[in-house]
Amino acid sequence: MSRISRRNKLLLLKFLSLFSVVRGYNILIIVLAQYLASIFILSPDNLRARDVVLDLNLFLIVLSTSLVIAGGYIINSFYDSAKDLINRPNKTRLDHMVSQKKILTLYFVLNFISVIVASYVSFFAVLFFSAYIFGIWFYSHKLKKVLFLGNLTSASLALTPFFAVFIYYRNFEKVIFVHALFLGLIIIVRELIKDLENIKGDIALGYHTFPVIYGERPTKALITLLVGITVIPAFLLINNFDVGLMSYYFYLSMILLLVFLFWLWKSNEKLHYLLLHNILKLIIVLGVFSILLIDTDVVINRIL
Repeated sequence: MSRISRRNKLLLLKFLSLFSVVRGYNILIIVLAQYLASIFILSPDNLRARDVVLDLNLFLIVLSTSLVIAGGYIINSFYDSAKDLINRPNKTRLDHMVSQKKILTLYFVLNFISVIVASYVSFFAVLFFSAYIFGIWFYSHKLKKVLFLGNLTSASLALTPFFAVFIYYRNFEKVIFVHALFLGLIIIVRELIKDLENIKGDIALGYHTFPVIYGERPTKALITLLVGITVIPAFLLINNFDVGLMSYYFYLSMILLLVFLFWLWKSNEKLHYLLLHNILKLIIVLGVFSILLIDTDVVINRIL
C-alpha cells in the first residue's frame, strides 16, 4: 500500500513539474483570451458565440497556438535552467522532477504536432506557426540576452496568439492595433520588472539586460516613462473608440499603474519586484475578462 502511495505521489509530482514547466495556467488564460476576443471583437457581427466556439479552424488555430506556447516555455526553461537555479531554486527543483531529455523530447513532439494541426487550416498557417516556433527558439537561445531587443521580442511573441486570430478573421480595424499597443506596453514593462527580479542570475550568467547594464534606478526611470506612454492608448480607447463599459477597465488600470509606480520607487528586493510583477499580471488578466464589457448587448445577443 505504501509502495503504491509513493508511486502515486511521484506521478503527481511529475505532473506538477510538467504543468509548471509548460505554465499550464498561462496557456489556459491565453486560450480564454483568444476565444473571448474572437467572439466579442474579431468575428463578424452576424456570428453567434456558438458558431465561433464550434468553428473547427479556429479551434485548430487555438490548439496549435497552445502547443507552440507550451513548447516555448519548455525551451525557455531549458536555456534558463542555470539562471533559474539562482533566481527560483524551489521552482527549478520542481521543474527538474522530469528529466531534461524527456522534456526536450516533449518540446519537439509539441512543435511537430502544432505544425501538423496547422496544416489542416492552411499552408499559410503552417508558415505562420513554423515562424512562431523559430521566433521563440531564437529568442530563448540568443535574443533574450541582448539589451532591450529581448524585451521587445518577448512582447511581440506574447502578442502573436492574438495576431493569429485576427489574421484568421481578417479584422484590421484601428481599435485592434490600439488595444495591442496598450497590451504590448504593459508586457514590455512586465519584462523589465522580471529583469529587475532576476538581476542576480542575469549578472551571474552574463545576460545583457537593462538593469545589468544601466542599474536599477535608470531601469525604474525607463519603466516610469513606458507607463506614462501607456496612458496614450488608454486615453484613445476611452475617448476615440467605442469600448463601452470596458472604459472602466482602463480607468482601473491607470489607478493600478499609479500604485505600481509608487511601489516601484520604493522597491529594492526580489519580493518587492515579484509583487509588482503580479500587479501587472492582474491588469492583463482583468483585461481578458473585461472584453465582455465592450458591448453588453453583443454579449447577450451572441450568447442567446
